[in-house]
Amino acid sequence: MYHPLENNYSGDKLKVEVEKVNILTPDNLSLLGWFHKKDLNKFKTIVYFHGNAGTLENRIHKLNHFKDMDVNFLIIAWRGFSGNKGKPSEKGLYIDAYSAIKWLKKLGLNERDIILYGESLGTGVATEIAQSNNYAGLILETPFTSMIQAAKNFYPYIPVSLLLKDKYNNQKKIKNINIPVLVMHGEVDQIVPFWMGKKIYEIANQPKYSHFTKYDDHMMEYDEKLLFMLKKFVESLN
Repeated sequence: MYHPLENNYSGDKLKVEVEKVNILTPDNLSLLGWFHKKDLNKFKTIVYFHGNAGTLENRIHKLNHFKDMDVNFLIIAWRGFSGNKGKPSEKGLYIDAYSAIKWLKKLGLNERDIILYGESLGTGVATEIAQSNNYAGLILETPFTSMIQAAKNFYPYIPVSLLLKDKYNNQKKIKNINIPVLVMHGEVDQIVPFWMGKKIYEIANQPKYSHFTKYDDHMMEYDEKLLFMLKKFVESLN
């Protein structure tokens, strides 16, 4: 489920200024984070929870586009990823996420200043956190219904419900969320089937928005249409 050593970094260079920060967890881990501060008092802050593979560098092509939006952002690397100590798990990733939120609160932010952004596996963390309904909004890129259903898609003849410890039940939790939600998914996703993202959108509470594309695979292309929708959603939360 977790592939911290997989690296598809294409050599993109950061075009937005970030500060490397260390975020401490209650179980004594230090997590690497990249923090871009444009104006904490004026703009919302995106907290980006990445997927199950690769490093922060693998997300540079996305972060570079954030510089054209009126947002601050914090992206953290999970335990066991990007040189962080520890072993990833569902419980551990929730601890990491809450630690990132706590770190931002120490800067004077409250939850209404924060937009949660989950990518793939990160959608499982973002939906967990968003259930408090105190955040400005929630962005889900290529979300799955649950890890059990996602695993069944690859291993239909294996009793994954018995073997999987980390379940990340997005389908159940999305019903508890009553803040604005944006769901993005591509129809040719070979890892998380498109029907899962569509299902999450259908059962999400209003207000909700979608960006569904015909040709995007699992890692969606940050093209003009996606960026327009992303920017429009963020601006609606201010």
